Amino acid sequence: MKLDTRLIHAGQEPDPVTGAVNVAINVSTTFKQDGIGGLRSGYEYARSGNPSRQSLEATLAAIENGTHARAFASGLAAETAVLSTLAAGDQVVSSSNIYGGTYRLFTKVFGKFGVRFTLVEGHGTKDLLEALTPAVRMIWLETPSNPLLDIVDIARIAEAKANALLVVDNTFASPYFQNPLDLGADLVVHSTTKYLGGHSDVVGGAVITGNAGLDADIGFYQNAEGAVPSPFDCYLVQRGIKTLGVRMKRHEENAYKVAQGLVGHPRVGRVLFPGLPEHPGHALSLRQMRGQSGVVTFELRGDAEALARFFSRLRLFTVGESLGGVESLVCLPYEMTHGSVPPEVKGRLGITPNLIRLSVGLEDGDELLEDLRSALQ
Repeated sequence: MKLDTRLIHAGQEPDPVTGAVNVAINVSTTFKQDGIGGLRSGYEYARSGNPSRQSLEATLAAIENGTHARAFASGLAAETAVLSTLAAGDQVVSSSNIYGGTYRLFTKVFGKFGVRFTLVEGHGTKDLLEALTPAVRMIWLETPSNPLLDIVDIARIAEAKANALLVVDNTFASPYFQNPLDLGADLVVHSTTKYLGGHSDVVGGAVITGNAGLDADIGFYQNAEGAVPSPFDCYLVQRGIKTLGVRMKRHEENAYKVAQGLVGHPRVGRVLFPGLPEHPGHALSLRQMRGQSGVVTFELRGDAEALARFFSRLRLFTVGESLGGVESLVCLPYEMTHGSVPPEVKGRLGITPNLIRLSVGLEDGDELLEDLRSALQ
């Protein structure tokens, strides 16, 4: 099946008894066993497995061109399971230009347990390649990155990774526009809260792979750590996935309109959007991805008072955390999504106090651009 068909049908066959076309929300926490060890259906306890979650996981694996997937209660829970496969002394190479919650998980949680993180402060593939050594156990990529939208060459990193595991956070691109497993990644992680759920009404995460052994490792920590989604959460993510294709096309269309409309505005400094020819990762994004997501980042010219006025005068863009929903959101990464990153690191990366991240939604694109221009005036 082609991707648009898989989004609707993979893992979502009609119920064989009732013919229901939507997967049932199975809320049972425990399952009848035919004696000790006699699992009637393959299920025993909902933390270990649930029909609603199994269906979602089959969908996730299919749309990322993997063979196995594990669903989690949040994106950070998914990342925790991946990092739990490491031991004290293992080395991880990653860019510093990553989601603030991931940076905090690296430095404040797993770093405390002896996992060693080399956080590269460059913005491109070359900087990461230079940090690789035979001792590296895991390489962590976020491409496009949050919030600077750096693009890293997944295939080139995969060629150089030797025995290291290559993990790619594919949240920003979504499986509709990028499939890292096809480019040599070992594991793909998602915050399904974002584009996969798509409606700002569910928190979730996922890990997808084409390797049965890696999936067994992730599955062990999924069960042992217990950060699993509820059946209703699984239903909401799966419902969102059905419309991923049509939504991503509209996100992309509106993001192009907004980005192009901001370029050259007297109140706007740099505009970061990989779809723009002047973006340093533009050519790579055209080779590696099939389209652009709805995230546009730009820098406002002016002082703190001007920044406050801008946020207060927006009418269609809602000030808030997160991204990837049908509604347009705006945030200040320096204070919000990356508040846990040290100021000196943000400064070196270029995450300035005036850097604004837009999650361009599905509203009328002309009205979104007019809302921004009106607030900028």
